[in-house]
Amino acid sequence: MFKRILTAGVLFAIAGVAAPAYGQSCALRDTLVTRLQDQFGEGLAAGGLRSDVQVLEIWAAPDTGTWTVLMTRADGIACILASGTNWHQQDPDLVLMGVPG
Repeated sequence: MFKRILTAGVLFAIAGVAAPAYGQSCALRDTLVTRLQDQFGEGLAAGGLRSDVQVLEIWAAPDTGTWTVLMTRADGIACILASGTNWHQQDPDLVLMGVPG
């Protein structure tokens, strides 16, 4: 019983923190793209359709190694799903041959 209460408490604590943080990482796509370009020097590295109404993009800065995963909805609102450092580009030919890059 204690384990169940502890688990529920942890989930509520995470949910309480995650919701505001997620809300703050969404804005008009143009606003986020300008920030990624101007503040971090990131450019579009890859992307694709996630569904009929969502586009997933990876923005990266090869010089500094920062990267950002951006998801844009059909209404033009984009959300940052993840970001980090030490970005590296994999050579597609090496992946197809099974040789790590």
